[in-house]
Amino acid sequence: MNIYVDGMGGDNAPYEIVKGAVMAAKDFNKKIHIIGPTDIINDELKKYEFESGLIEVVNATEVITNDDEPTKVIRRKKDSSMIVGINRVKEDNESIFISAGSTGALLAAGTLMVGRIKGIQRPALTVMLPSRRGITLLLDVGANVDCKASYLVQFGQMASIYAEEVLGIKNPRVGIINIGTEEGKGNELTKEASGLLKEANINFVGNIESRDLVEGYADVIVCDGFTGNIMLKLIEGLSAYIFDNLKTAMTSDTRSKIGAVMLKPALKSFKKKFDYKETGGAPLLGVKAGIIKAHGSSDHRAFYNAIKQGIIFSEKNILRLISNKIVEI
Repeated sequence: MNIYVDGMGGDNAPYEIVKGAVMAAKDFNKKIHIIGPTDIINDELKKYEFESGLIEVVNATEVITNDDEPTKVIRRKKDSSMIVGINRVKEDNESIFISAGSTGALLAAGTLMVGRIKGIQRPALTVMLPSRRGITLLLDVGANVDCKASYLVQFGQMASIYAEEVLGIKNPRVGIINIGTEEGKGNELTKEASGLLKEANINFVGNIESRDLVEGYADVIVCDGFTGNIMLKLIEGLSAYIFDNLKTAMTSDTRSKIGAVMLKPALKSFKKKFDYKETGGAPLLGVKAGIIKAHGSSDHRAFYNAIKQGIIFSEKNILRLISNKIVEI
């Protein structure tokens, strides 16, 4: 297994990326290739102690920013840390690439340079959300703004494989985001997709309203990328708002501070469930390489967990499983 890391992707690159990569290399005893300008990456690596051979620097002189047009960077920034990384993994099915860089550029490079798994119409970004029953996978969260009903069926098929193999959920329940739970609800896309999902070789449980996203009624929830991205960012913003206000309230006076000390362990555990840093990243399911999109503002802990997720992705042979089962379906 080869693990490639975009050392220059994200808001906190390269320092947090390098720190997370070193932590992961030591804890998992895996060699990690950090891609970026050799002098910059090596300067960061001097801050840490690690065994020789655990870290290799792959030189890349250019950096992709969020202002770059996604489809053009493939041609114009061929020596960027992201494009060099994509080139490394596209010929190696057992390798993984993790980046906190531009989502648009990563999707474009992953789809156009690596290509889709045979039989897959569109790849999808998948995130793990906390629920009352454990974890719920939500996809697509941004790869496909406009979708056909058949895309949503394949999203459900791919995520079912991921849920079963990576999360250990037997016969995962698949739902579709809708404006009501009653059969026949929704727009043309959701109604057509619901009909196709019923016929697919998966455990389809019907419509799920957005307010029930965390109830755990489904292990996998599918939607178009426009809807999924809005839902994900709403959850992130609302979570941050709630926890910021709780912190303010619990430090407002002496009595509140005393109560906060007593509640701190429980609140810390609760907050952890909603912290994207704990899952690290979103796998791009459907392309012929292991690609993990880490959050743009990832710190070292988030990137460490993104690498961890990528290792599991590779070790469980998710690419082969999706390829084989989609053909069977």
